[in-house]
Amino acid sequence: MFDKLFSDFSFTIAKRALDGLTLRRDVLAQNVANVDTPEYKAKEVNFEATLQQAMRGERRMSMATTHAGHQAASASDPSDLYQAGLRKGGSTRADGNNVDIDQELLQMAETGVRYQALTSVVSKKLNLLKTISQAR
Repeated sequence: MFDKLFSDFSFTIAKRALDGLTLRRDVLAQNVANVDTPEYKAKEVNFEATLQQAMRGERRMSMATTHAGHQAASASDPSDLYQAGLRKGGSTRADGNNVDIDQELLQMAETGVRYQALTSVVSKKLNLLKTISQAR
């Protein structure tokens, strides 16, 4: 019974979005930590297009296991859908580093707001389901 409840499409998409936002936060934190590291290149995570493809059914939500000997990806590991790549554009300083601390902090704040909004929506849905189940 609980499997059907939590395998709901909206919960699955919300979990994947939260996974993507968590990975983005981690990558942004890595960029900030390396702001003074010579030759460090800023990274970014663009998961929205992949998530939209999954929502339209154009992409599977998990990796396919094509052989019995293959190890399945962890359900909590977003790396099967999202990857961090080098940020395009920006200016490179004399030491070869292209991290713009203002841009990193702005993106961290935006990521935090998106994460809070999404967790609020999920929480409200769970509270609604709780209310419905208690009314019976």
